[in-house]
Amino acid sequence: MRNQPAGGWSLSTTSQEQQLRRPKALPAIAALAVAALLGANAQAANAAPAAPAAPAGEPVPVTVAPETDTPALVDDVADPVDATVAPDKAAKAHLAGHQDRYKISDPAGTLTTASVETDGERETVRLNQKYRGLPVFGAQYVVRTEKKAAERTVTGTSGTYFTNLDVDTTATPIPTALAISRAVEEVRKSLHPGTAVVPSAPRPGTAATDLTGTDQGLLVMPTGTGVLARRVLVQGKDTVSGLPVLRDVYVGATNGVPLLSVSRLKSFAADQQAAAAVPQEAAQPRQAGDGTGSVAGQGTTLHGATVPLSLLDAGSYLMMDITHRRPSGATVPITTWDGRGWDYYNLMDGQWPEGLTPFVSPTTTLGADLTEAGAVDAAWSAAQVFEWYQAKLGRDSLDDAGMPIDSVVGITYGGYPFVNAYWDGTRMVYGSGDDEYLPLAADPDVVGHEMTHGVVERTANLVYAGQPGALNEAIADYFGNAIDVDASGTSMSDPQASLLGGDLCRTLAPADCALRDLDDGATTADFQHLIDIASMDYGGVHLNSTIVSGALWDMRQGLDKTVADKIVYRALTDYLTPMSDFVDARDAVLASAKSFRLSKKDLKVVQAAFDSRGITAKWKKNLYGKGTEVLIDRLNTGMYADMKASVANGWFAVPRSDANRTEPTSIWVGRTDGKGTPYQLSPADGSANGFPHTDGKRVVWSSIALDPGSPTGETTRILSAPIGGGPVKELYGSPYRIDGLGFDRDVVTWSQYDPAQGYLDVVRYLRIGSPDVHTLTHPDWFGSATAPSVENGKISYVRYEIYRQPDANGQYWSLGVEVYDLATGKTAYAGGDVGAERMSYPDLSGTGVAWMTDRDYGTIVDGEWSKGAYHDSVRLYDFATRTSSLLFEENSPQAIRAVTVALSDSTLTVTEEAPVSAWMESGGYPGNSLNPKLKQYTLQGRYLGPASCSPGAQMYATAAGGRKVVFMDSSAAGFGLAYASGAKSCS
Repeated sequence: MRNQPAGGWSLSTTSQEQQLRRPKALPAIAALAVAALLGANAQAANAAPAAPAAPAGEPVPVTVAPETDTPALVDDVADPVDATVAPDKAAKAHLAGHQDRYKISDPAGTLTTASVETDGERETVRLNQKYRGLPVFGAQYVVRTEKKAAERTVTGTSGTYFTNLDVDTTATPIPTALAISRAVEEVRKSLHPGTAVVPSAPRPGTAATDLTGTDQGLLVMPTGTGVLARRVLVQGKDTVSGLPVLRDVYVGATNGVPLLSVSRLKSFAADQQAAAAVPQEAAQPRQAGDGTGSVAGQGTTLHGATVPLSLLDAGSYLMMDITHRRPSGATVPITTWDGRGWDYYNLMDGQWPEGLTPFVSPTTTLGADLTEAGAVDAAWSAAQVFEWYQAKLGRDSLDDAGMPIDSVVGITYGGYPFVNAYWDGTRMVYGSGDDEYLPLAADPDVVGHEMTHGVVERTANLVYAGQPGALNEAIADYFGNAIDVDASGTSMSDPQASLLGGDLCRTLAPADCALRDLDDGATTADFQHLIDIASMDYGGVHLNSTIVSGALWDMRQGLDKTVADKIVYRALTDYLTPMSDFVDARDAVLASAKSFRLSKKDLKVVQAAFDSRGITAKWKKNLYGKGTEVLIDRLNTGMYADMKASVANGWFAVPRSDANRTEPTSIWVGRTDGKGTPYQLSPADGSANGFPHTDGKRVVWSSIALDPGSPTGETTRILSAPIGGGPVKELYGSPYRIDGLGFDRDVVTWSQYDPAQGYLDVVRYLRIGSPDVHTLTHPDWFGSATAPSVENGKISYVRYEIYRQPDANGQYWSLGVEVYDLATGKTAYAGGDVGAERMSYPDLSGTGVAWMTDRDYGTIVDGEWSKGAYHDSVRLYDFATRTSSLLFEENSPQAIRAVTVALSDSTLTVTEEAPVSAWMESGGYPGNSLNPKLKQYTLQGRYLGPASCSPGAQMYATAAGGRKVVFMDSSAAGFGLAYASGAKSCS
């Protein structure tokens, strides 16, 4: 393409005229994503575990999500409906007249019109569900009709309507400020899971993240019988990674429990994350002269093609094309804005910074500077995409209502080259590229991809997480590639036709440069069980996308390509809804194909495309619960340090929420040998519980309760109870949240923020049975102490020292680990790093302490990523020799990407992300799974093998002796706690 101008489950038929699909089960909401978004099967989500038989007290049952009685798809019907009223009124009347089929008792009162689209005789009505006046997240139902002359017929319906909601919408919510605080804290933790200390800048007193939250109002989350929730827009900047942040976080309105986090970003690739902006009217350019109108111009693309461009004469020539028109005759301006010198953060919140103007040229022949910036490619390709959608699919711009087309070209990433592009709700934003990658607008399929995100947003509006997010990406990839192939005249059989971003590289071959390949052969066997946090692709929206886009591309290769495009487009505009998953996409595309009256031969091509990729109801049903020995399923917590399990003497203790994650986390205990039934130990009093520790006889944990009388609005307590059940005792209480906890024998240690100590974190400890609380202080240094653990009379913790003056190299801080001996009262410095940017929670054993340190978080030196970028160091301090060893140096050839560590007396278990060679060296984008895996080493750093062969994300391992570990596993029945004893390999 280079050098070319580019412009289900069927039930038996219930009557002769209708076919119904099985009602969709409503899966539970997991820690950070609706389980439906992650593809959790309905059977697993709705199968209640046996009631736990707690040794003392009443067991607390885990609630489950009920099924919705409304069918997910009704197809091939021909029901007459009033043709004299508006389409949406007719749609609601149809639903009301068939309550036996749809189970929607009050369509007029519970459905509001989202949109009405007409295409000749076809009418598509999208209806959003409300419950007692509040919107229901992701709930949308579509009614399809045909109107001929004076008759209107309903031909089918699809979507999600929740029939079993029972929510007290009058319940008193927690203070809005506290809900916002909980949402911001959720994002902060997700940015650096497992990290104990994240200094943000070379000066005292700065925060690890610069985040704020804004209330977006109440709604109902459709989990179980429903949860009253508050949506909070969290935005700002992660000052360690440089990533901008813009996420909608949903928290329980009455308890502050985080339910779901969804990025507003819809980017081309999964690496550098850009900020998405909220919709806002585009600013008008400052025009010079009298603006005499459109003139013909030309420019040269980055691949050497001379292309015609329409410019606006405003004294000089602006890159504003006003020659494209709507069916009504009105103009649709296509403007290319000069983003050079602007960064992510300048474009946050829909901003059009003062001084941001269209590219300008002194002549109608655009110069080399506009070629090199990517402006010519962006303008040319945007026009091609607009024209393709208009000519091939009859679409009136991205929103089908003539919206302006705006492209901001050449932005940077924290001042550094940016190799990505994104759609922010109103415009396309293209990165500058770097020494290898051209500006991102240089490949028409990238432009088509981002503009298609605008189409998806204004139609099915697929939620950008998990399976719906991957489906969102798949459709953007499909149409982006289809437009490029058609505009360039490339054959569908050309090996390069399936490549996305293949024309972006300056030196690499297209196949080596491409960021995705729709012919990569990905099937559901390759589905990545990714947790939905920023560092893991929002549940695999990019990494899992080619499973679906590959099926769609197979279909385009097997059918007339114009017919295939119309089938996919109709599935998007007429069938899919925000929470549609992969199997819903299969059903939608098949139903769309049938509506075009394809031959049986062609319908088999469509079905075979999905079958060959494994997208079937059977796969969906069996998606989870394989590959590991599960101790307890569906923890439904974030994979964060405070949710890590504790293991001792054959017992485990772990935080767990209810199956719908509508309640705060509680503490559950059980046997590591799998015998018996796990049971809840903590009281069901509405408190959020975490940081459990057990010695096999009792459990100690932290508990956060709402407290209107507290200066923080909540109180944190340290509680203790016998592992077999019994009285719960409070050992300590404070209005300030605890951020680390350890327990061994009779010693409890913790860290917490303390205003009395200069607004820093301090480490404290007490002995059970004694009222005395001790604070570890250091008069010779200024800084924080945090993340403690205790074993065999030793307390280890992170020391974050802030220098009163910078050292000779300009550093203001150091990160290290200290070990306090309770018997002698002496402190040993275990090792550390000046200027380090991140450190994991240290893990303490009887023989030593180990931790991860990152000194070089993506640093660019002389325009090149430093060797240590995206790698980490692992250190181990040996008590016997009193020496600190650097087992893995982040700048060495043996560098690894460590997240957290677990230490036994003989084995170091490291949670490792995919090696940098797999997803950074090929232009900075993942070539395989981002799933973290548990790797095990000797205490000298020799590799032993994987801890587990689970296909899911393996995180937060806890050593259980030797190579035995328990850990959180995203493929174990929905983020379960799994057990493993090490393996030689997983081949």
